[in-house]
Amino acid sequence: MNTIPVVQSLLETDLYKFTMWQALLHSHPGIQAEYIFVCRNAPAFPLAELKKEVETELDRLCDLTFSLAELDYLRSLRFIKSDFVDFLSVFRFQRRFITVKTAGETLEISAKGPIVHVMGFEIFVLYIVNELYFRRLGDVETTLAEARRRLETKIALIAAANDLHGPTPFSGFVFSDFGLRRRYSGPWHEEALTTLLTKLPNNFSGTSSVHLARKLGLTPIGTMAHEYLQAYQAVGVRLRDFQKAALEGWVQEYRGDLGIALTDVVGMDAFLRDFDLYFAKLFDGLRHDSGDPVQWGEKAIAHYQELRIDPRTKQIIFSDGLDFHKAIALYRHFKGRIRTAYGIGTNLTNDTPKKALNIVMKLIACNGQPVAKLSDSPGKTLCDDETFLSYLRQVFQHHA
Repeated sequence: MNTIPVVQSLLETDLYKFTMWQALLHSHPGIQAEYIFVCRNAPAFPLAELKKEVETELDRLCDLTFSLAELDYLRSLRFIKSDFVDFLSVFRFQRRFITVKTAGETLEISAKGPIVHVMGFEIFVLYIVNELYFRRLGDVETTLAEARRRLETKIALIAAANDLHGPTPFSGFVFSDFGLRRRYSGPWHEEALTTLLTKLPNNFSGTSSVHLARKLGLTPIGTMAHEYLQAYQAVGVRLRDFQKAALEGWVQEYRGDLGIALTDVVGMDAFLRDFDLYFAKLFDGLRHDSGDPVQWGEKAIAHYQELRIDPRTKQIIFSDGLDFHKAIALYRHFKGRIRTAYGIGTNLTNDTPKKALNIVMKLIACNGQPVAKLSDSPGKTLCDDETFLSYLRQVFQHHA
């Protein structure tokens, strides 16, 4: 049995965990939050069988601390503030805030406690479960051989596409790695990024993994996720105003840095109603994570034009279940009309003959009340409180 710990560093998480963490630590440190783990597809064996191994990995995670070198790296990022690094220097995950249970064949993981102590569990839990699952499936060398072949095919596809190697960053097709949470394994993740860095230096722009960004000299990529905006549904502002309050909180925290806003917490149409000229000027662009990407992009362009902002000065980032064929098609569709970039996850770090798990760990409650997102994609909404969902849909004129 493989006894190498899955988590190698507390930096081995997505950048947006740190950026949201800092913002909430400064604005709403007292929020009490609850996150739950969900597997959306059928695994090859019951995930409940992994309970003991998951518990062991969580015990190991809760023993980790940030090294001085890791803290210095975070301090070198201009948008990370000194007091937040000081907080991280004494931070340790608390095992009492996360529980692992089984219900029949289902693995149940929940994290509950102060948001600044439990929000960080998400990415670690996801790739711990993922890697333990694929370790159990075995056949590593054959699987990696096919993963390498598929990666080479993707590299060849990108290299053959038109106008990819222009002199400036956005004259061609630019993508980042967003695949930490569902990677096949840590070693494969690093190997894949090293290969991309070597073979597609003009197209491969960075990674969401702060650990690998530091180790490989890549740019760490990320701004905000749904949980940041959802938390504002429970902080005392009027529900109708939670998006505006969250965006304003972000602006006050980062003052021009990290200017990509996530649009689909209550749907793109409701987002754009809140994304007025003030926010449209302050934010550099938008990120897509559900619904039809072409329709979404066209709505973004039309909104900027209606506000008399040249869309070519803005950026849209696509990150919803992308593969390279989809990304290149989107690049060609929007080329010359608005700047685009692409975050590619599972298809980059876990494209093997073995079916990937579709796992998430989502915020479901803050301060004892439900929070939710109303996704533009069927099946992505995660909330058991139908009364709250109905009210949220009514407030934001969202049609399920």
